[in-house]
Amino acid sequence: MKLNLNQIILVFTLSSTSLLNSFSLVVAQSIPTQPSQPTSPQPPKSGTIKVDLPNLPPGPAPGGRRFGGARRGSCPDVKPPLTALVPLTEQPASVTNVWGLTTEAHPQLWFYLPYTKSSGYPAEFVLLDDQTKDSVYNSAIALPAKAGIIKVPVPENTPSLQVGKQYRWFLNIYCDPQKQSTPIYVEGVIVRLNPNQSLVKQLQKAQPLQQVAIYAENGFWYDALTTLGQLRQTNPQNRTLQTHWRDLLAGVGLGELAVQPLVQP
Repeated sequence: MKLNLNQIILVFTLSSTSLLNSFSLVVAQSIPTQPSQPTSPQPPKSGTIKVDLPNLPPGPAPGGRRFGGARRGSCPDVKPPLTALVPLTEQPASVTNVWGLTTEAHPQLWFYLPYTKSSGYPAEFVLLDDQTKDSVYNSAIALPAKAGIIKVPVPENTPSLQVGKQYRWFLNIYCDPQKQSTPIYVEGVIVRLNPNQSLVKQLQKAQPLQQVAIYAENGFWYDALTTLGQLRQTNPQNRTLQTHWRDLLAGVGLGELAVQPLVQP
């Protein structure tokens, strides 16, 4: 069958249109979809946070006191008591050790305070060189308006913690304004270590919540707690963070404090 000129033009036009549509479809399918930006912290790959407690530092056992102890002076009995958010180990079996590692020259420490500013009780934080007993930092602590967990930073204008050296800290609560009675206190040790290059690379590639898991699994308790605590302060309603906060504290026997609010002194 012979086609006239008009029929040939029509066939060519339809063929070109079909080819163009097919080409457009292929191009559209080949364009990669841009990933959406995460709107909340990403969970650790393992799904949970595992706390690995390192061996004790060389030398005498750190000792310490994680809980505030018995009632003193006019301080009422409170539950939960004054508590340091720090691991507790018994090694040797009869010695209680309250201590942890950090990578930071000026770390932050965390405490549960059952006493509030309405009590009028003086409070202070003390950091000592554990060998010489020289004071590195000593500061009054303002009690919060309501009971809860506070952080106590070692300020940037204080001497940096030296790598490998033990530092002993105290948080003291005096039950009278004149500090005449023995304080209720918690006590422990912090040691700064440098992470190895492999760990540094892991941390650089990780999201903040993944960093929490990495710090915890490598024994850097203070860094894990501070990283997660700061995430919670930024996202107080985030259920993922609440779950991992509970898991982290439960990993060192402090799960009952996970429901306590983070408060400002």
